Amino acid sequence: MAERWSPDSWRKKPIVQMPDYPDRRALTDVEKQLATFPPLVFAGEARNLKKALARVANGQAFLLQGGDCAESFAEHGANNIRDFFRMFLQMAVVLTYAAALPVVKVGRIAGQFAKPRSSPTEKRDGKELPSYRGDIINDVAFTEEARRPDPRRQIEAYRQSAATLNLLRAFAQGGYANLASVRQWMLGFVKDSPQSRRYVELSERISEALEFMQACGLDLESHPELRTTDFYTSHEALLLGFEEALTRIDSTTGDWYATAGHMIWIGDRTRQLDHAHIEYARGVKNPIGLKCGPSLKADDLLRLIDVLNPDNEPGRLTLIGRFGAEKVGEFLPALVRATRREGKAVVWSCDPMHGNTITSGSGYKTRPFDLILKEVRSFFEIHAAERSYAGGVHLEMTGQNVTECTGGARAISDADLNDRYHTVCDPRLNAEQAIDLAFLLAELLKKERVSQVRPMPAAASL
Repeated sequence: MAERWSPDSWRKKPIVQMPDYPDRRALTDVEKQLATFPPLVFAGEARNLKKALARVANGQAFLLQGGDCAESFAEHGANNIRDFFRMFLQMAVVLTYAAALPVVKVGRIAGQFAKPRSSPTEKRDGKELPSYRGDIINDVAFTEEARRPDPRRQIEAYRQSAATLNLLRAFAQGGYANLASVRQWMLGFVKDSPQSRRYVELSERISEALEFMQACGLDLESHPELRTTDFYTSHEALLLGFEEALTRIDSTTGDWYATAGHMIWIGDRTRQLDHAHIEYARGVKNPIGLKCGPSLKADDLLRLIDVLNPDNEPGRLTLIGRFGAEKVGEFLPALVRATRREGKAVVWSCDPMHGNTITSGSGYKTRPFDLILKEVRSFFEIHAAERSYAGGVHLEMTGQNVTECTGGARAISDADLNDRYHTVCDPRLNAEQAIDLAFLLAELLKKERVSQVRPMPAAASL
């Protein structure tokens, strides 16, 4: 029998990737203050996302998840949020039109502030300091004071998340997502890109279809699904004290929900079965993501699934593969085969970013666009071969005109990285590269639709 769960039961378990706060009393005071704040998201919204992801698990929708590697306090602004949302809408409409399937839109936003690190310290010019772990913990500046973990940053992260969510809800429900505006979503710097022509042609076809519907007597204003969209937030549940403070009981069901985001995920470095992060995630009713890397064995994955989704509920668990273009063919098939053999109701999603990170000749951390495309193609091919459903992608991307990933339509080179390398952590696709990837995904989804590959029903849903 599983141990009794509570929002703080994770504190009795071993834990990794947590900062060492020098002022423990200040940390306790901040967590107590956060516990009095209103929830950022609501249980009903999380349930709606779970229902949407259940459709993905059953092969009836596609998951588009993406956003910043780590949100920055300094870059928070209405224009950046708007441009990110516009890019997301562009990608979603490309995928929806191609696949004739609903696209579930989940941003890495309004809470993605903490980052796991491969080393607890960083060295520069002979000086060693704690690693930067995201703005919710410390500052990117390489000074002793900046790198000291400060619990008061959690308050700022909460406030920035609340402001971001407020604007996203306004965009999603206030008319900005109206399909009649599909031509206006294109970002300025993308208009001159090689992909702009393809997007303009697509938007013209959509506009013509809407005009035809109106000519047939359909009142488009009476159909809110054409004027609004559902948009959800997600982040890695790394800083568990923050998550616990925002864990609340839903008054309508009596269940516990993480209210810092609609969906939370567990990283590849924190998925130890008997550790704190799995313990926390198993008790909340939100949709959960689990990063799956090359070190994960099939038997261990099945044990994790049994803990995180004991009722085999479609939409509860998304498995996010992050293997790298050169390793995905070696490691993914066995995991897919095991989940299919055991009838596990999961969403399989591809993270083609984290396994393809390299250091360029100029010293920048980057990701070659051709390797990102290669892993995405392999992901679809493997699922087709295993008679499974390739259900989504998980991307690090921005609506800004950055030069952080090499390649793409404009062939960003190693020498170009210095132009607009703005990330404080990992390299992101810029909007042009993200749209380029959306068109590739559209082609793969068309092929998948023609082959009619759909997942085997899970035992729980027979």
